[in-house]
Amino acid sequence: MAAFDFDAALRWARFDPKRTLARRSIDALPFIDDLATAGQDLLLDTCVYIDQLQGRAPDALADLLDVRQVNHSTVAIQELMHAVGALDPKHSGTASAIRQIGKVIKAMPSHRVFTPDPDVLGRAAILCGILCRVQGYSRDDKLRALQDSALFLQTQKLGCTMLTCNVGDFDYFMQLFPKSRVLFYQPVS
Repeated sequence: MAAFDFDAALRWARFDPKRTLARRSIDALPFIDDLATAGQDLLLDTCVYIDQLQGRAPDALADLLDVRQVNHSTVAIQELMHAVGALDPKHSGTASAIRQIGKVIKAMPSHRVFTPDPDVLGRAAILCGILCRVQGYSRDDKLRALQDSALFLQTQKLGCTMLTCNVGDFDYFMQLFPKSRVLFYQPVS
């Protein structure tokens, strides 16, 4: 594995949007259609797994996952395992939730699970720092933004399309990187 190139990352880090970013309207963003079509490989945001487990995934999402190559990130695995650790062992639903999370992770084909490299992780930290500074993120938002930054940059490095329902952060990423590939869906209530 190559060492992290601090000097290259530092040059990249000098990017400054010079303004607070505003969320764009839903109509201006790419959302999945009712008719799933073939296209670029997908990398799934953690919310995709959670929405599927909780029955909030729209039918169009399942159709899309059936026709596209699906890839997974160790960042999403990390976030799912955080939930396992955070669940109250005394709660009656905890054992079932842990089993479901285990099934999801075990179903990921090992050749389709990717780990961000030092370049992605270093740049993700920079991107998160830029967002925290420009957007004024609170302490609670910073860790979430770091994970999302890593997923976003990993997706771009792999040449995939990010699949997420997280319009907030990923709209900002798309504004900072207009050539990026993100596809949104709306969870079912």
